[in-house]
Amino acid sequence: MAAASDAQDKKILHVAPEAVPFCKVGGLADVAGSLPLFLSRGGADCRLLLPAWDGVLDTAREEGLELERLPRVVCAAMDWRVHEGTVWRAAQGEMTVYFLESPLFRGRKIYPDQLDSDSVLPFVFLSYAALELENAVDWRPDVIHCHDWGTAPLVIALAWHRHYRHRQQGRGTAFTIHNLAHQGLLPLHSLREWGIEDDAFTVDGLEYFGVANLMKGAIIGASAVTTVSPTYAREIQTDEGGAGLGGLLRSQGHKVRGILNGLDTRYWDPAADPLLPSNYSSTNLRGKKKCRDTLFETFGWRDDGRPLFSSVSRMVDQKGFDILLPAIDRVLDLGCRLFFVGNGQKEYEDALLEVIGRRPDSVAAFIRYDERMAHLAYAAADFFLMPSKFEPCGLSQLIALLYGAPPVARSVGGLADTVFEHGTSGGNGFLFFDYSADALLEAVGRARALFRDDRGGYRALQREGMNSDFSWNRSAPIYRELYQSLSP
Repeated sequence: MAAASDAQDKKILHVAPEAVPFCKVGGLADVAGSLPLFLSRGGADCRLLLPAWDGVLDTAREEGLELERLPRVVCAAMDWRVHEGTVWRAAQGEMTVYFLESPLFRGRKIYPDQLDSDSVLPFVFLSYAALELENAVDWRPDVIHCHDWGTAPLVIALAWHRHYRHRQQGRGTAFTIHNLAHQGLLPLHSLREWGIEDDAFTVDGLEYFGVANLMKGAIIGASAVTTVSPTYAREIQTDEGGAGLGGLLRSQGHKVRGILNGLDTRYWDPAADPLLPSNYSSTNLRGKKKCRDTLFETFGWRDDGRPLFSSVSRMVDQKGFDILLPAIDRVLDLGCRLFFVGNGQKEYEDALLEVIGRRPDSVAAFIRYDERMAHLAYAAADFFLMPSKFEPCGLSQLIALLYGAPPVARSVGGLADTVFEHGTSGGNGFLFFDYSADALLEAVGRARALFRDDRGGYRALQREGMNSDFSWNRSAPIYRELYQSLSP
């Protein structure tokens, strides 16, 4: 107990390119927006630094935050000139949020389509500004927690920058890999423009098949490396799952650990969700039936007893659409309905629209991300589809479980840590292992059979998921222990 209390006294700065509710591209935003907030509620001095991309400050005001513009700017030298940024401070509940405003963040997508010396500058500035933040706010963190390749330049600077490398003393760094598939590759010569010294230009530094690999540099330089689930931590240390960095991660295995993500259950709660047409709980599911009715009315469907399988996902290879779409007609022939929310690769969007054109009474889609429709998809569903090729953690399956939609998922990454086969201890869904349309179809068939033949068994499966704790309660103590081990 004393260790946790000591850890709570440490000062922690999270640095991230995105965080809910201010800006979001993927699951990183959910973690960066909820983990430091949860730790702060528990008494830790945990703060967040976020870029003020277009619209972020307006969103903060709409969320009810009172923004204070600090009198001192932060400055960082890169690209052969000094860049300045304005810092805005706000209290989000118990947590302090700093928004970094700069011309570098204006008129840009959060993540560029292609990395080069220009498009990576916003991330370098965010990283260097984090190291200069103490001069503007009179607060120096004991540990800096960086998230994915976009904040890797911070860790790299502490290891190889001609100035910042001398400021590592007395400060720990944690680097979280949210998705190893995105590593931040760009020309090596870019590093010189950031003040990185020559000893980084080697295979023992950032060099990776003739280019610079930001993720590689952060893995080498960080005090600790975390991933977002225990199984994913093991997978990325293999040649098959390491995306070219498996050997490096094995060599750094002493500082690699997987910590399962949590949900902000103040936001994801079917009993209090303001975006649902009706609320419900595991002991009173009448509201879930109303959510289902609302979705069916939206698409002109008559409820004929077929189970509804939902998907809220980017329509990309990683999420399993290359095995889902070839199986879709056979899934429908089993007596199922499908509903999709999301967008992605055009070929998958087009293929889905073609199926909807042929079978409009069985398939519907909302081909863009919409928060209200996503919440309705979870609430209306009888089951939730996640046939991922790989899945570092996944939050969708956790939401689906809480909303009473048992997942049908491939046993990989965080899915293997959170979804357990029906009929086993803690069973809360249906798993398959081979990455194939046939394996997916077989798991859907088992889910369909339970729904049709054993409604008591199906209700018990629902309750198992809805009554589980997927908040940060489980993982926050592990992070507190980690921070304690990294700080003096």
